[in-house]
Amino acid sequence: MAKQAAGILLYRRRPRLEVLLVHPGGPFWLNKDLGAWSIPKGEFDSTENPLEAAKREFREETGVAVDGEFRPLTPVRQKSGKLVHAWAVEGDFDPSRLRSTTFLAEWPPRSDQQRTFPEVDRAEWFSLDTARQKINPGQSPLLAELAALLA
Repeated sequence: MAKQAAGILLYRRRPRLEVLLVHPGGPFWLNKDLGAWSIPKGEFDSTENPLEAAKREFREETGVAVDGEFRPLTPVRQKSGKLVHAWAVEGDFDPSRLRSTTFLAEWPPRSDQQRTFPEVDRAEWFSLDTARQKINPGQSPLLAELAALLA
């Protein structure tokens, strides 16, 4: 069975529509930009409620809890095969307040040295046009669905 992830597509209107995307941390993603950004999301298993997992992952990746009216979006499948469940919610977040959890990885490769990296190294608000370029291509249908919901 393919892995599943759950996430939050946070949006605001100032006065144009903007969405919050996060950039993955760690050395692999350091110099990657277009197609590398994502909604705050993470994996969950069959014992966990997907919306609760999405809220947990948002909190872990940003350091802030999110609440509001959660609007379910159609799940999307990324190139890796991972199925991403997402909810849109209107809100605000100051990217300078980003406080992500960390993970341990061997770096440099085959060095036997373990280093700690943030799951997310930055967050930014983007217009939909810019977000379409920045987001993982498998998640771009979420942006189109959000635009249609709010039209």
